[in-house]
Amino acid sequence: MDMEHILTTMRSFDAILELAPTEGSPYPPLAWGDHFFYHSPTGELPQREQPYATIVTKDYPDDTTSHLGNGRWRLNVHIGRQRFTKLMGEDPRTVPEPVDWTAVDTVLPRPVHARQGWIAIINPGPVTSQLAVELLPEAHEAAGERRLRRTSR
Repeated sequence: MDMEHILTTMRSFDAILELAPTEGSPYPPLAWGDHFFYHSPTGELPQREQPYATIVTKDYPDDTTSHLGNGRWRLNVHIGRQRFTKLMGEDPRTVPEPVDWTAVDTVLPRPVHARQGWIAIINPGPVTSQLAVELLPEAHEAAGERRLRRTSR
């Protein structure tokens, strides 16, 4: 599965906001070329909310274990602790080391954010593509439910 397939899938969701910084945009150069997905019925960037899925094309200063770049990219999806435990077989707060953070087409705990229920897939392929396509709408719906709970308070 290539990145365009995932982007097309994501862009088909209702109430989706994709932030895709490019050169010259008001976002830091480090974010250029990456994609950040939010549940946003208004189409406005949520001010106090993290994306529920990202596609990153390079390592970030605090997240270098995946060795991204040069054709290596990573899909990150917030699936929550309960779904993480069901999928990975363990609580995300107790992910054991070592993990091969560079494994391709493998569901991994997300470096840095696994404890919050995030998974990562570097270059999804035959083994993980179907799962990725299943997890993305679940994550989108969960983000919408979190947004409703926050706004109803």
